Amino acid sequence: MDFSFNALLTVTFTLFAVIDIVGSVPLLVALKEKMGGIRTLQATLISGALMLLFLWIGEDFLNILGLDVHSFAVGGSIVIFLLGLEMVLGHEIFKGDADAKSGSVVPIAFPIIAGSGTLTTIMSLKANYEEIYIFTGIIINLLVVYLVLQSLKWIERVLGKSGLTAIRKFFGVILIAIAVKIFSSNLGAFGQH
Repeated sequence: MDFSFNALLTVTFTLFAVIDIVGSVPLLVALKEKMGGIRTLQATLISGALMLLFLWIGEDFLNILGLDVHSFAVGGSIVIFLLGLEMVLGHEIFKGDADAKSGSVVPIAFPIIAGSGTLTTIMSLKANYEEIYIFTGIIINLLVVYLVLQSLKWIERVLGKSGLTAIRKFFGVILIAIAVKIFSSNLGAFGQH
């Protein structure tokens, strides 16, 4: 097999755009305050495990549950929509869980990092690219996720309170748009079964 750097680049950037860890900084900072901290390594490893699990057994797992990718994507899009709404309106929808341990899993590892958009993207990429590229792309993105989670305090200091609020509202709208896109593109598939 000839290694294609372009294929790796495409897969890596596609995942980077969908994971959108940089855009999630304001949300992560808010969650970190709410939960009294984020377990960086735990959140990174769990989201990585979810992505790799979906790469290898995603479709089979959904089939066992009697679900298809489209139902999964619609369910995930509703959660993303509510997170976006929370960012834009400044109203708390997800109640703060004072336990940083469980908070690192939900909502940080899933659905913020390894959300339905990310997981369904991984499954879609499988149709066009070999597993080695997707696997490597996931690992590269996990390194970026880890670095961002580790640097939250620094990023927060650089942006300041008003900068974070502006970015938070901006990315809230983007999250809502992504949620609507995932929702609408998968809703049409329901009638085809």
